[in-house]
This record gives sequence, structure tokens and C-alpha cells, in this order.
Amino acid sequence: MQKHRIIVLGAGYTGAGAAGRLARRLRGDGVSLTLVNAEPDFVERVRMHQLAAGQDLRPRPLTEMFAGTGVALRIARVTGVDADRRTVTVTAPHTATEAPAATEATEATEATEELEYDTLVYALGSGWNGQDVPGAAEHAHEIAGRAGALRLRERLAALGAGEQVLVVGGGLTGVEAATEIAETRPDLSVALAARGGLGDWLSPKAVRHLRAVLDGLGITVYEETDVAAVAADHVTTADGTVLPAAVTLWTTGFAVHPIARATTLELADTGQIVVDDTMRSLSHPDVYVIGDAARATGPGGKPLRMSCASGVPAAWQAADAIAARLTGGKLPKASVRYFNQCVSLGRREGLIQYVTADDRAVRAALTGRFAAVYKELVCKGAAWGVAHPTLGLPTRRRPVVAHRPPRSAQPSGPAPATETSAA
Repeated sequence: MQKHRIIVLGAGYTGAGAAGRLARRLRGDGVSLTLVNAEPDFVERVRMHQLAAGQDLRPRPLTEMFAGTGVALRIARVTGVDADRRTVTVTAPHTATEAPAATEATEATEATEELEYDTLVYALGSGWNGQDVPGAAEHAHEIAGRAGALRLRERLAALGAGEQVLVVGGGLTGVEAATEIAETRPDLSVALAARGGLGDWLSPKAVRHLRAVLDGLGITVYEETDVAAVAADHVTTADGTVLPAAVTLWTTGFAVHPIARATTLELADTGQIVVDDTMRSLSHPDVYVIGDAARATGPGGKPLRMSCASGVPAAWQAADAIAARLTGGKLPKASVRYFNQCVSLGRREGLIQYVTADDRAVRAALTGRFAAVYKELVCKGAAWGVAHPTLGLPTRRRPVVAHRPPRSAQPSGPAPATETSAA
């Protein structure tokens, strides 16, 4: 009997987590698991501000992480998804044995391949979003991925004492980047431009602590400031004010990977793929979407925000739902909810803002050194979970009993399943 082919696109926190959980849930004699990723290493995206500030991160090769798990790793770029034909197009460099005979004039070549799937887990995530602000793409830096963080790292290292760094964006990424840079390079002049009030999503206690930390690090804060244009050595705000900046770091949000818009998958106006409570595409039941690429709803019907806090439990939800549908088990019923927002403010300070299930701040918050340790433990725990994909619960591998019918018999709607609590 042919194995059920599951392909996972993207090996970030969500994709790698889903692949590992599926390997724990399903017996290998009935399923083939393939994980496709453009880079050979797992990237701790939540630490990109540390990498940019000059700190070295521990390498985490995917080949070591998934050795012996039954997950086949493909290092390749995803260049297309045909959700109607159930195929994925990937492009990877030729290996030394595959490459044609080289001459000095021969450029490096790439091999394109089409992979067929029965179930697809789409976890390509998001990237930098310049929001079409003039000059942002040409002159601003970003830390949405490792490549951008390394470019910023190199640029910051070249700055002399007293030169100005402007971080645009007062959200979690902007606050963490500004404090990390200011703490690591106290010789620089660091500023933060926030479109709203500083920490306006936080409780009063948390805002007071945030202001105190930024003030202690000498960070200048421009509140209610909308940056309208970026130049090589300054930015211009909506009211015409010019703010000097030898380096501008843009952290105002993320944009979904553009491949989604080139598919026939049903999308929201954000470009995210619309999914149900089990993270399955509403238009294509063969496809599950996790992480920043998914338009999912949480408590109160609010869309889940793009974050690791949303993506990791959504990955578990999707993996458990796939396993349940393939093994005749019980579908998971637990919804993704929030507990806190963890913010690092350099290496010595932190902020843990407790929130409601639908992500609204409550009065309680942890601050100071204890909060910094708390955040560090969260980051280490998330990385450990990805680096050890087949450790922990669930450990019972179940046989596959449900296989995707032939393409000609493919149903137009989702297959029925038992809607009860997860085992």
C-alpha cells in the first residue's frame, strides 16, 4: 500500500514543530514525512535582535535535529504551490555530482523539482513589510530573518561613537531591538519612533517599567510619530519633521510570504490563508496552514496575531488533527489562547505582561531581572522543543487507516471526522 505523503513547507518554530509532532503521532510504515526548508539550519527568529546587536547564536543544523526521526529533510526554496493538483515546486542548487561540467564561464545552476503530496502543511511564515513607505526598501534595515539581521549587524559594527540609530515601530520587535542595541552599544545614539503611545498595548505598571528601562538606556522616544519617508541618513515624519538616522531599522510589521497569493487557496484581505479550528484550509481540505501564514480565529472571534505564541500551539493543533483524520482518532477541540506577552529589554531587563485569552492586557505584570530570566527560559524552551522533535508527548505512534482517494475521486468538501476531545 502506498504511503500517505505529508509535506511540511518551512522549518521555523511552527513547521519544525509540526513535523516532529507528526513523527511522534504516526507510524512510519503508513506515512512519509518530508520537511522542506530554504536554509540548512533552524533559525531562532525571536533572537534576531540579539544577532543584529552582535551576539552569536548557537547553530542548530536541521540534519542533526531530525536524524533518526523518520522525517526526510529537503534543503530547497519553495517556488510554487498548486493546491488543485496537490503539488509543490522546489528549487535547490545542484550537488557536486549532479552539476554539469563547470568552466570558468559556467554559473551556478539550480535544479527544479515537483513534489506530490496527499497532505500539505504550509508554514512558510512571513517576512519584512515596508508598507510601501518611500525609501524604506532602499534605505531601511530589517530583522525578519537571519539574512537581514546579519546585514544590520555588519552595518552597526561599522558605526562610530555617537552615530544615530533609529528604530521605527513601537511594537514588540521594535522595543526589543532598540533596547538590545542600546545595551550592547552604549556609545551609539539610539531612538525609537512609535506611531502610537509607547507601550499602549500594555498595563500601566508595564508601561512605567518600559519607560524607566528605555530612559536608563538613554533611548530617545518619539511617540505619536508616523514615518512617511526614509532616506540614507534621515527619516521624514508625516508632519514634515526630519529625524537624523545613520541607520534606520524598520519593525512596523510583517507580510505573509507571497507564494500564498499565487495559489487558489482562499485568502483573507491580509494575504493569509483562511483556516478552520483545526488549521485546515477552508477551500482545500488537503492543506493545513500554521504560523503567520494562517488566518485563524481565537477566543472572542479575534484573529490570532502573528507571533510564536500563536504559531506553536496552532502547529500542535494541526499535527494532532492530521493524525486524527489519518488514524481514525479524535479531533482536538482545544482552541489557541494567550497567557502572556514576553518582552526582552536587553539581557538584564525584561517584561512579562499577563493577558486575557484574547490577548488583552490585565493589571498583572512581571518586571526586572526575574522577567528577563523568564523570557530567556521561554526562548530556550521553544528552541529545545524544536531541536528534539520526537521527545515528549505524544509518544504513541498510530497506524494510518485513512488514505487520500485518487485525484479523480477527490471530494469537493472536507472529509467527515469525529468532533470530540483529543485523546
